[in-house]
Amino acid sequence: MSAESKTKFDEMLNADGSVRPAYAEFRDWFDGQDTAWLRRQDAEAERFFRRIGITFNVYGDDAGEERLIPFDMIPRIITAREWRKLTRGIEQRVRAINAFLQDLYHRQEIIRSGRLPMEALRNNEAFLSQMIGFTPPGGVYTHIVGIDLVRTGPDDFMVLEDNARTPSGVSYMLENRETMMAMFPELFTKVPVRPVSDYPRRLARSLRACAPPAYRGGSRHPVVAVLTPGIYNSAYFEHAFLADQMGAELVEGSDLRVMDGRVCMRTTTGYKAIDVIYRRVDDDYLDPLTFNPNSVLGVAGIFDVYRSGGVTIANAPGTGIADDKAIYSYMPEIVEFYTGEKPILQNVPTWRCSEADSLGYVLDNLSELVVKEVHGSGGYGMLIGPTSSKKEIAEFEVKLRANPGNYIAQPTLSLSTVPIFTQVGLAPRHVDLRPFVLVSPDGIDITPGGLTRVALKEGSLVVNSSQGGGTKDSWVLDE
Repeated sequence: MSAESKTKFDEMLNADGSVRPAYAEFRDWFDGQDTAWLRRQDAEAERFFRRIGITFNVYGDDAGEERLIPFDMIPRIITAREWRKLTRGIEQRVRAINAFLQDLYHRQEIIRSGRLPMEALRNNEAFLSQMIGFTPPGGVYTHIVGIDLVRTGPDDFMVLEDNARTPSGVSYMLENRETMMAMFPELFTKVPVRPVSDYPRRLARSLRACAPPAYRGGSRHPVVAVLTPGIYNSAYFEHAFLADQMGAELVEGSDLRVMDGRVCMRTTTGYKAIDVIYRRVDDDYLDPLTFNPNSVLGVAGIFDVYRSGGVTIANAPGTGIADDKAIYSYMPEIVEFYTGEKPILQNVPTWRCSEADSLGYVLDNLSELVVKEVHGSGGYGMLIGPTSSKKEIAEFEVKLRANPGNYIAQPTLSLSTVPIFTQVGLAPRHVDLRPFVLVSPDGIDITPGGLTRVALKEGSLVVNSSQGGGTKDSWVLDE
């Protein structure tokens, strides 16, 4: 390990270089393996990912380019005790987010109380006035949630951001585990790792539990379909993968039409009504009659069917207000307002650049801060001050001054590190964790583990695949 890594929290090694208990069995196994064989297995993993098509599309300058997400075979290991604390905090936060959305689109008590300013909603493109007064089936707004966590110490997990619209990455969580089990089956007999392979079954069950009032039951299951923008979407592999694993139909907008107050999909025997649509299409493109009139990705009239109770859309339109990065800065107050409890998982300290005092501080300290767009994702449109040049900082300052309400800023955290496998041995790299949460009227279901994203470039804090990051298998140890 480098000298730099000693100043950070490494999840496998103590400061004196000894192995932490969570990694003891894995490290014993690893040290007993032939290095040349491990290198061959590492190369085989890449061939496996390429063979089954685990890729993503890149937007921007390389638009249309299809890339393989790098996979690192050193797992990220979380103890049962650590996971119990995380699940309590995640469940508390998800309950608060759903209650927050219900309130925002109805009485807006949190605004009346003064805990959230009206300015947070005014002119916020993520807040949909069309959802005001409407409650989704079962009262569930966020059916699938991804909570991004970072670790800065032994017991210090913090929420980096909430993904309440269409969180992605679960297919990589599943394929990472399948790859590890195929390459190292004997390892799973030595280390008690909780399974994740039943996620698609749990997802299908959770979605069916959210079927709308128009579904009258009977002998059949509610019909579930995955709505994708199509093959050019960056996460198309995941859309197709989840539909296949759930036994659901994968559909595009052109496959659907509104008939007799229902959303129906084209089949070889005619049109068939759908009860639940797991949509991977952004709000603005869902319905050209209600939102963007130029959209060809959605279905004309689907929103009217939704409002009349003829179909469930997961996640509900308008949930994006809950993962707006400016709203994120109010999450401690939101959690306490709706649960009556102090947050178990803390936020990263955040400056709202829309506020004059905060903007002044951020401008004075750009070289030390991370600045993000409030609606940004994928690592785009952000500044990481400590790794940026003076020219990049100066250019970003111009954008920030021109539109301060579009940005928030946070301190540069010393994220924990987990070793990756390199040609010269193990080397520490920064990681985050995205656990996946399913919400239905039956309760909240948290998959044991999630997607660990890793910044493969030495010293980098950006873990997004679009910015060169990779993934690891995430192990939650059994009791």
